[in-house]
Amino acid sequence: MARARLSAAEARRIAFAAQGFGAPPPVVGTRQLSGAFARLGLLQLDTVNVFERSHYLPMLARLGTYDRALLDRLVTHDRRPRVLGRTTELWAHEAAIVPVDDVPLLRFRADRFRAKHAAWFDAHATLVAELHAIIRDRGPSTVGELEHPANVRGPGGWWDRGDAYHAVHAMFRAGELVVLGRRRFERVYDVAERALPATLQHVVPEEEATVELVRRAAIALGVGTVDDLRDYHRLAYLADAKRAVEQLVDAGELLPVTVAGWGAPAYLHASQRIPRSMDATALLSPFDPIAWHRPRALRMFDFHYRISIYTPPEEREHGYYVLPVVVGDEIVGRMDLKSDRRAGVLRVQHAHVEPAFADRSGELAARIAPRVHEAAAWQGLGAVDVTGPGTWAADVRAALTV
Repeated sequence: MARARLSAAEARRIAFAAQGFGAPPPVVGTRQLSGAFARLGLLQLDTVNVFERSHYLPMLARLGTYDRALLDRLVTHDRRPRVLGRTTELWAHEAAIVPVDDVPLLRFRADRFRAKHAAWFDAHATLVAELHAIIRDRGPSTVGELEHPANVRGPGGWWDRGDAYHAVHAMFRAGELVVLGRRRFERVYDVAERALPATLQHVVPEEEATVELVRRAAIALGVGTVDDLRDYHRLAYLADAKRAVEQLVDAGELLPVTVAGWGAPAYLHASQRIPRSMDATALLSPFDPIAWHRPRALRMFDFHYRISIYTPPEEREHGYYVLPVVVGDEIVGRMDLKSDRRAGVLRVQHAHVEPAFADRSGELAARIAPRVHEAAAWQGLGAVDVTGPGTWAADVRAALTV
């Protein structure tokens, strides 16, 4: 029977255990990657590749170094997909890789997008119909492969991708196109009526889907507030998430608990044990589920985090691609990492220890140093160089050279 009160440390240990931290396997193969993916339920995507693309990093944090080609096969990346595999991409927690079986569960969101932007679809009906027909006739395609007068980029380069790109993206968001996978990180689209088997072309009603998504969030997070559970799949309405929580409490699947220092009611999944200890060491993606909901990261770890890649250079406090650093059951610091592939060096461009852990700076640097060396080897880089400033830089540099 779970206790009605949890300490802050117990809540942290529960969260890390639920997310699969603390016991990396000796060998990482397809089975371990599939298991980790099933535990998380989704992998958030991001285009930035200065250290490594975001969706590879949650597996590194939980399992240790692994062959990225195995994950590519699992999620159908860097291939020429012709049919839908075991995963696809949907708007889940932002753009994310999800199991293909989840398409009906998340279809209500596509229908809502279509209704919200009905005026846009009406205004661009001809363009949408023409592009849909091209993909239907041509077969699975990237946007760049579509021959249409509107498929031109404007003078703004990458961010000015033209009407065809935006129309295809809108059809994807509305569920009219399905992503089979990626090739050179470009989505490969097909029309939904061909790509999706008949068993996945229905829609789970929104209320039923919301309960299931909150249930999954509770399992993935271990313990959380209503807002935490809502955010995992970015459910639009807090009131809907609250009703789902109430149903799950009535069913005995969620247990109301009080967490010291949280200042808000929390809910523990009934299957979740309370670990006696947690001894994780990890570098986290900026989009890792353990810390992607910033209010939860602040409440649980006293960790205030802003994604610096979207911050003007003059406002960046800790660098560009800043990874939170986990030691034990705490987020103890952050590092700005860059894979300098031409030089064969992993560059630590900034290293900062959180003020609460400043008196343990050397010890914590020694704990995380092996993970940094492993990350460099995983990237095929021969050396690590602390090139930048930060309150942790000297101790990290010393630990890395031992």
